[in-house]
This record gives sequence, structure tokens and C-alpha cells, in this order.
Amino acid sequence: MSNDLIAKTAIDRRPAEILTPVIEGMGFDLVRVRLMGGKAVRLQIMAERPGGGIEVDECGEISSAVSAVLDVEDPIEDAFTLEVSSPGIDRPLTRLKDFADFEGYEARLETAEPIDGRKRFKGVLAGVEGNEVLINIGTGADTVTVGIEFDWLSEAKLILTDELVRDMLKARKDAGTLNQDDFDEIQAEGSAQESGQGPEED
Repeated sequence: MSNDLIAKTAIDRRPAEILTPVIEGMGFDLVRVRLMGGKAVRLQIMAERPGGGIEVDECGEISSAVSAVLDVEDPIEDAFTLEVSSPGIDRPLTRLKDFADFEGYEARLETAEPIDGRKRFKGVLAGVEGNEVLINIGTGADTVTVGIEFDWLSEAKLILTDELVRDMLKARKDAGTLNQDDFDEIQAEGSAQESGQGPEED
């Protein structure tokens, strides 16, 4: 299976190769690695527990372990800031299993090369079949299920909808990792983003 969605470019792949065994050895999954350029170089690492979710103190533990390894291996030439975070609710989908886990939710997919003249697909995830990601495009009787080879994808992420926010927060609340006040606040924020009033994420 391609690792391209976890580490999109050659400059991301070296840190990903070094950090995957460290993060997995701590009992977490590596979701994505991105080296962000600009005035201040930033290495962004998204991680989570195998069943989903991660706590702030766990991000801190990963950050400490990762920093120690990066100091020794030194895969990045420039000075950089390390950022370890959860994938978030409107998360990137970087592994084949993500598309099965989030079946039934809306997503945006982008392919490296055009398929029937298009590279962007928006619809409801319909699971996986072999190495293909299935997505339902359209509504009602006009719905078409499209199968896209996982290795053809260049970008994929969930779309922030009220349903997604509600279900993800309920799962966290049921797991005991979210109190009611936070639940109400984040739910309200999710609704504002869905209606176009909240901040946009790049």
C-alpha cells in the first residue's frame, strides 16, 4: 500500500520513515506528516490511538519522544518547530482503513491524475473494495457509486457536517474523554463552521 497520503512529498517521507516505528512503538498510529514551509518551518505530526482519539498529554509524550529521535537522526536541514496534534473532526483520510471506518460520512477526494476528466470528487464514503475507495456521488435516484484506486488519491478528507460533529463528539463523550460543557461548545462551533460562519481550515 502506498504511504503517499501520510507523507505526501519526498521531504515528508524521511521523517515519516523515522517516526513511524517510534509512534507505533508507543501504541499510537501515525496519521499524517507534513513539513510546512514559510517564514518558520513547521513539522506537523498527526497521531491517534488505534481506535481513534488522542489526549493533550499523549501529544506531549509523542512530542518528547519524537524530538529526541529527530535530534539524533536530523532529517530536516532547517530549524523547525514541532507540532503534534490529533487529526481533528474534519480529518484527513490517509490510510485505506480510514475510508472503511468513516463509511457513510461526506468526504472530498482528489486524485493525482484526472479520472474521466475530473480530479475532485465530493460525496458520501461507501467503504472499500479491495484496494478501491468507494464514494457515492449525487443524490437520490441520480446517485452513482465511483470506485477510485487508493494509490491514485493525492488528497482526501472528511467534510465537517453537523452529523459528523455530533457522532464524533458522542463517541468521545461515551469514551469519557469529553465533558458536557466542552461537548456543547464544540457542537455549536461545528454548526457555525458548517454554515460558513466559522474559520476555514487550509
